[in-house]
Amino acid sequence: MFTENKELVATPIEELSKLANDEKIARTSKALEANGIQTLIAETGADAKRLFLELIPEGSEVFLSSSVTLEQLGIVADIDQSGRFDAVRPKMYAMNRETQGREIRKLISAPDFAAGSVHAVTEDGHVLIASATGSQLGPYASGAGKVIWVVGAQKIVKI
Repeated sequence: MFTENKELVATPIEELSKLANDEKIARTSKALEANGIQTLIAETGADAKRLFLELIPEGSEVFLSSSVTLEQLGIVADIDQSGRFDAVRPKMYAMNRETQGREIRKLISAPDFAAGSVHAVTEDGHVLIASATGSQLGPYASGAGKVIWVVGAQKIVKI
């Protein structure tokens, strides 16, 4: 919906904020596994953060895409500020886009680990990812050594 000034006004859709039940989560997890996507299921945000950090060895190069989920769980702070990882985002933000654009693209395109979230997971085991800048698409599709997505149960949708 647009206001008189042509501003987009987002209205939450209640159906899209409901968490999937355990049966749907299990079924979707099995479908993801069948499609070659390993899944770990966490009961709480703290569990999700712990599982995430267990997957990444200290010192690993990590590129985090923009993600409200990673922000809310405290993962962004752990990766970018703890000093335990070779965090790509602080390096990228310190570079000059006009004079170092090529170096930035190379830096974010093939990290040891790329992490973020997805916009939706279908019950038949597919993921939907969109991007305003495209920065995470290359690492997710082929550049990163490993990809980790932290996805809330509200993002499971029908086919």
